[in-house]
Amino acid sequence: MRDLGVGFKYLLKGQRWVARHGRQYGFGLVPGLLTFVLYAAALVALAVWGEDFVGWATPFADDWSSPWLGLFRGFLTAVLFALGLLLAVLTFTAVTLLIGQPFYENLSEKVDRDVSPDGTAPESGLPLWRELWVSARDSLRVLLRALVWAVLLFALGFIPVVGQTVVPVIGFFVTGFFLTEELVAVALQRRDVDLRARLALLRGRRLLVWGFGTPLGLAFLVPFVAVFLMPGAVAGATLLARELLGEEISEGDAAEEAQEKNAVS
Repeated sequence: MRDLGVGFKYLLKGQRWVARHGRQYGFGLVPGLLTFVLYAAALVALAVWGEDFVGWATPFADDWSSPWLGLFRGFLTAVLFALGLLLAVLTFTAVTLLIGQPFYENLSEKVDRDVSPDGTAPESGLPLWRELWVSARDSLRVLLRALVWAVLLFALGFIPVVGQTVVPVIGFFVTGFFLTEELVAVALQRRDVDLRARLALLRGRRLLVWGFGTPLGLAFLVPFVAVFLMPGAVAGATLLARELLGEEISEGDAAEEAQEKNAVS
């Protein structure tokens, strides 16, 4: 259970790092703001025209009597919006990282240099277009895995009691896992760690991953919060990546960790 606390600690340390580096934080807000505007517009459109779309997609129900027609299409409209919202939560990080690839690569490198004992950071050596392609390809593969889980959990949600209690909790942990994968990918791709190896690393330290990603996923459910947390999430995920790979941290950070442990004890 210790890993849960360690994961959460890295989430907080990432937020503190960007708070101390205001310029990096400001640059890191830009991609999140752009993504938020796009997603907000899409969800508003879904709320406004979702009922019309459901009506167009279910012509066989036109002759149903009241109240069954309204109940049926109202249920499908709610399901459609819920799926759209779930898809937005699952893909927000991937799209934001893709839009802000140069910003977050730079931020992650600065975190690595700041905590590395020798002040260096791994570099991929790939051109920007290649990094964007690898990031987009891996994000799509992760999204497909996440969607499989989303469909499964949605179906299990119809089970009485369990679907309203256990399934949502599992859903938050699944979201936290995939959210963490997307974030640590920024640092791990620079180290030439491919998707399969990344997933193996994360599965080997699930408690650590859940401690980082699950509270972050819960926070991301609050409108606009994700925009402000993204820079710190990338910084924290860089520290988490170093933990997963067993890389050393600088003496200053080690001293800070010792002070935190003494304060807790």
